[in-house]
Amino acid sequence: MTSTRHLHQECRQHSHQLQEAHGCTKAHGGHAHGCCCGEVQSEMHVLPPEAAAAGSISRTYLLHGLGCANCGAKIERAVGQLPEVKTAVLIFATKKLQLTLHEDVNLLTAVQAVCDSIEEGIRVGEHTGGAAGKSTANAEDNQQAFRRRSLAEIVCGGVLFIAAEWLGIVPEQYHLPALLIAYIVLGRPIVAAAVRSLLKGHALDENFLMTVATLGAFAINAWEEAVGVMLFYRVGEYFEELAVEKSRSQIMEAVDLRPETVNLLAGDDVVVIDAAAAQAGDVLLVRAGDRIPLDGVVEEGESLLDTSAITGEPLPVAVHRGDAVMSGCVNISGMLRLRVEKVLAESMVSRILVSVEKAAASKPHIDRFITRFARVYTPVVVGIAALTALVPSLLTGNWQYWVYTALTFLVISCPCALVLSVPLAFFSGIGAASKRGILFKGGIVIEALKNVAAVVLDKTGTVTKGKFAVHSILPAEGITETRLLQLCASAEQASVHPIAVSIIEEARRRGLELHQPEGFREIAGEGLAVSCGTDKLLCGNRKLLQRYGVSNIPAEESDCGSEVLIAADGTYLGRILVSDTLKEDAVDAVQKLRQQKLAVVMLTGDSEQEAQAVAKRAGISEAHGRLLPQDKFTQLQRLREKYGPVMFVGDGINDAPVLAGADVGAAMGSGADAAIEAADVVFMKSEMRAVPQAVDIARSTAAVAWQNVIFALAVKAVIMAAGVLGYASMWAAVFADSGVALLCVLNSVRLLYMHK
Repeated sequence: MTSTRHLHQECRQHSHQLQEAHGCTKAHGGHAHGCCCGEVQSEMHVLPPEAAAAGSISRTYLLHGLGCANCGAKIERAVGQLPEVKTAVLIFATKKLQLTLHEDVNLLTAVQAVCDSIEEGIRVGEHTGGAAGKSTANAEDNQQAFRRRSLAEIVCGGVLFIAAEWLGIVPEQYHLPALLIAYIVLGRPIVAAAVRSLLKGHALDENFLMTVATLGAFAINAWEEAVGVMLFYRVGEYFEELAVEKSRSQIMEAVDLRPETVNLLAGDDVVVIDAAAAQAGDVLLVRAGDRIPLDGVVEEGESLLDTSAITGEPLPVAVHRGDAVMSGCVNISGMLRLRVEKVLAESMVSRILVSVEKAAASKPHIDRFITRFARVYTPVVVGIAALTALVPSLLTGNWQYWVYTALTFLVISCPCALVLSVPLAFFSGIGAASKRGILFKGGIVIEALKNVAAVVLDKTGTVTKGKFAVHSILPAEGITETRLLQLCASAEQASVHPIAVSIIEEARRRGLELHQPEGFREIAGEGLAVSCGTDKLLCGNRKLLQRYGVSNIPAEESDCGSEVLIAADGTYLGRILVSDTLKEDAVDAVQKLRQQKLAVVMLTGDSEQEAQAVAKRAGISEAHGRLLPQDKFTQLQRLREKYGPVMFVGDGINDAPVLAGADVGAAMGSGADAAIEAADVVFMKSEMRAVPQAVDIARSTAAVAWQNVIFALAVKAVIMAAGVLGYASMWAAVFADSGVALLCVLNSVRLLYMHK
């Protein structure tokens, strides 16, 4: 897999084995439980810069007015050939051109020159690190003025064409002049752009092809079709641009939650300032209904927060004084005073936006293939059109029929629908995932995820909460459960081990009085020897009790978790079984993964007994325990040979090598930074249900992208075949170009609504 994998080969490989009291053999990995104009300066830690080498200089430019996906691909290719540029990536969905440079130079003028040579009307602006932004005001005004002018031309030319051709209210002697005037009104910008393109050496852009096709129609006396085709081309182009802009805004609204302004408290006054101007330590006022603007801590007030925009969690979360809150969440009820902990560039809303934009910049194989295919497709179809106009005409003498057919091919040869169909689909999929708290690190990750055959899960922090709880209490004859728990919990106060904490919590939950131990000895890997009043207590594993000569220890029968054996004054008193708590959605998530025809396997550093017990409760058919990080990697290789491409889900530092070695690595957002860095997918809210959701979104996204490609090619092929047979007109060819592009855009945006 060619994702961020190679960046993490130097990842530290730690395996902290907690073989302390109670003989616990769990491998813990450092869990931490517990069109835009504003450039985000900081980088999200879950998404390191994919292509930048050490010392590389990065610049980002915004291409206002970019409306043609095929022209965007040409601009990307041309800018990438500039001597100062290492790499150039144009994200059509956000109009951002991201450059990696050999040295720190401003290429604004050079990029503008490239854009001018390829598509008229593009205005290049440099990212200046402003506040949350959409398009600049001037660029937006210019775009609106351009649209109004286009609409006026379409209406005037359309009314004149309909009056002359369909309504018959133009006298016969003025019929042709009326059509000529209508063509000039409608076709003037297209013909002018074609002439400029021809002078610059770009003879195969859509303006030139449309001009040749319509002027050719005039030449063979198909006046009505020449004007009608230009009219419907302009209408299709207008609505295509509106659809593209609408899709861009819908996707960016889903992922760009950055605030424009914040309410700063200055004494008793509220001052509205730019969000980018807020500093750490400032106190902000967040009213009910407002979105939390920046990451911070609640200083005063309590409320319910809707965190669905960040984590995908549908249920409101209660917050009180002292609670940390993430930007992007919506304050539902009470008023809050929020102390800023992170400035705008470092807050969650900016980090998510950065991750989404970088993901869009990592183009999938299908996108790169279609871009290369479009470079070949247009000249091939133009060549076919030329042969169609000449060869059959020379053989049959029916020049008008075959020239007309060739002209339809010229209209069909525009590759915009093809080039547009893929990037918007993947950007929509990335946006839909981010709304669910799932961050993909690129389109290539989506492609890999849709092909996985098995999902391999770590246990602690992934399938389970990483929080132990008392499962059962098994006293020996002559002692009650309550007395056994009380003695054990009293002794365990001398330990901070997670198992000890769970036993103490259970005793306090039952309201038991605990006695403070007077002295203790902790034996690593075995347990505790404690003095509690007159009792000499032993709490630990079998080795501990055998060390002190305790007899009559029953055979091990535990099928769930770890056992803590208790003895007093050399007499065995009983045992307490402690197990990790299964996540609430684990069983349902595993079931959904199986419904997706995926094999589900669990790998853990815990004991084999614990692994099998948790797997049984979660519904996982295959599990392997007592695995060190290198053992997990070996098992992963075996599973890949058995099933095919593998996705690994983990959250510990010790999972980083396995995450980097899997076909797709996914990390729980509550996990260690090393694991998150090494992963291809990050689940912001550490829930198991996100795993099948990610697979579903990846499959849907890839399916929509292929639907668009196949639909566009199929319609073009059908119209071409029908044209050869005399059943397709140039009007149908316009639908094969602009109409298909419009439908592909709408199909792509559908992903945002499929995964609400």
